[in-house]
Amino acid sequence: MKHPGWLQGTQLCGAMWLRILIGMLAWTLSAIGTVAQTRQRPPNIVLLVADDLGYGELGCQGNPQIPTPHIDALAASGVRCTHAYVTAPNCSPSRAGMFTGRIPTRFGYEFNPIGARNEDAHVGLPPSETTLAEMLHGRGYTTSLIGKWHLGGAADYHPQRHGFDHFFGFTHEGHYFVPPPWLETITMLRRRVLPAGSHGRHQVSNSLLYTSHMGHNEPAYDANNPVVRGGQPVQEPEYLTDAWAREAVDFVRQHQQTPFFMCVTFNAVHSPLQAKQETFQELSHIDDVHRRIFAAMLVDLDRAVGRITECIADCGLSQDTMIIFLSDNGGPTRELTSSNSPLRDGKGSMYEGGVRVPMIFSWPASLPAGEVCHQVVSSLDIMPTLDTLSRSGTRVASVADQWDGLDALPRLREPEKPTDPRQLYWRQGKRAALRSGEWKIVCPKSPGGQRQWELYNISSDISESQNLAERHPEKLTELLKLWQDMDAQ
Repeated sequence: MKHPGWLQGTQLCGAMWLRILIGMLAWTLSAIGTVAQTRQRPPNIVLLVADDLGYGELGCQGNPQIPTPHIDALAASGVRCTHAYVTAPNCSPSRAGMFTGRIPTRFGYEFNPIGARNEDAHVGLPPSETTLAEMLHGRGYTTSLIGKWHLGGAADYHPQRHGFDHFFGFTHEGHYFVPPPWLETITMLRRRVLPAGSHGRHQVSNSLLYTSHMGHNEPAYDANNPVVRGGQPVQEPEYLTDAWAREAVDFVRQHQQTPFFMCVTFNAVHSPLQAKQETFQELSHIDDVHRRIFAAMLVDLDRAVGRITECIADCGLSQDTMIIFLSDNGGPTRELTSSNSPLRDGKGSMYEGGVRVPMIFSWPASLPAGEVCHQVVSSLDIMPTLDTLSRSGTRVASVADQWDGLDALPRLREPEKPTDPRQLYWRQGKRAALRSGEWKIVCPKSPGGQRQWELYNISSDISESQNLAERHPEKLTELLKLWQDMDAQ
């Protein structure tokens, strides 16, 4: 007969081993779950928006005069889109379309508020519209807006009431890049009238010039328009382009462990024309001071993009982050010297120069590198594209039927594959346009209140130099019917 103590010891030993086995099994399942969770984590999303950047100003767009190596590197790591459009030829309605995935005219956001109109209680992105930030916040993303908002300055329209966890920036259409007295900058301001005897330009000091070439004064950009952190005004001493980059780098470093959506909406290269002196001095090969100030602003914008992309790489997040770069509209050439070459016109126009912009998508884990997409894409596509990305590994249902854009991923992953023609609609008062396939109709102005339509073949006439309305009246009628059907909605 075996000793009872031996039996008890055996039972205890067996129970101990059972607990160990159960613990090991639990740890293994937990590890498997962690790996699965890691694999299913949707990508981080970084949206970089330049302000008033011309179509032809980047190196990757063919400009050899102004160095933009960091934005060019972003294009080399991803897909550059040559037929990319925004929803309006000026800042605010373009942003409204980009942030909602809907044509802004649908919800009454057709025009561009400036100055004191930014403070009006009825002017802003309607609370009823769902933004990119609200969609992604509802899927577990931490969301941040850094820079320019321009979708309402009244309390109801604050970015933190539109889905952003964090906001550091300003709410109006523009801002001086440093506080008065604008130390260590070169500044050129528009003036309706120059001091007596002056013509064209007047040098006030070594760092300040006036120009009368536009025939009006520089807007009071900073009036009732402080830089704020959350909702509290702050005194930001750093050049704003650099400040936005600093804040973006800090945000990325603090939120590495969770999916994040960071939108950096630069106010460069929007007026006022104000460049850092040190960058201005680097560009001595540009003789014209007007062009040189603009170029210096663009160089610092490019360097800010570089600081952000380098931080993402240093944190080991490059494979897990989609970066989108675009301009909010075409460049205002007379105001800034910005080039939209080879497109016609610029900011404010329904011709290509007003609504066709540089756009780059970079996501090394999923998109080809160094590709060029000649398919039509739109800022309207950002919302449904991020809807697809943010549902990765989840059971969240898409609500894509409410958007006017398309998921751009198929076009970006196979940029050479032919796709169905796109139809894009614009309206801003009497100015209007519609692109359908390779054809486009434009109403640039309306003498006597009646729209007068022009017709262009964009594939053979990128500069819109040959109005084909009389030669192809049937095509004009066809596109006009499409525009009228859209407009009736």
